[in-house]
Amino acid sequence: MTPEDRRDALVLATIPLLHEHGRTVTTKQIADAAGVAEGTIFRVFDSKDDLVTAAVEKALDMEPFFADLEAIDLDQDLRARLTDLCTHLQDRFRGIFLLMSAMGMVGPPKAHRHMEEGRRRAEKIMVAVVEADADRLTCTPVQLVHMLRMLTFSGTHPHISDGHILTPEQIVGTLLDGVLKNKDS
Repeated sequence: MTPEDRRDALVLATIPLLHEHGRTVTTKQIADAAGVAEGTIFRVFDSKDDLVTAAVEKALDMEPFFADLEAIDLDQDLRARLTDLCTHLQDRFRGIFLLMSAMGMVGPPKAHRHMEEGRRRAEKIMVAVVEADADRLTCTPVQLVHMLRMLTFSGTHPHISDGHILTPEQIVGTLLDGVLKNKDS
């Protein structure tokens, strides 16, 4: 195994341990999870902190999220596409919320503070997913995506939602249908 492959394997083994143990994860736990001797960690990382930082950066990497968004089947109806978008947003938010909580973080690490470019890229992909139905909307596709992101964020955050996490179907239903049983009422 090359040093880069070993480094990647250690990072991937560390991420779930950070969700479970936060910064108190030990190098022994990491080595056991990766199936290597503890000293192997220090052949590719200068310190446990360097490994933890690399794992946090990998966990926050937006490329897998972009790939998920780009894989949404555009031949589905609007409700199904929005539900897929919401599902991917919830998965992303949950992972971030869990990691930040376990790590005692109140915001993204300094290296990720300029995530605006990633947010804009995600928005562009999401807008492309709903654009085909622009003529059916009472708002622009950009506004629809913004509302979906905000409802999904608040409906997924364990504290904002008071522990009553909304499903993608509930979020999309609220967005598209509102909450009235009969639209004439």
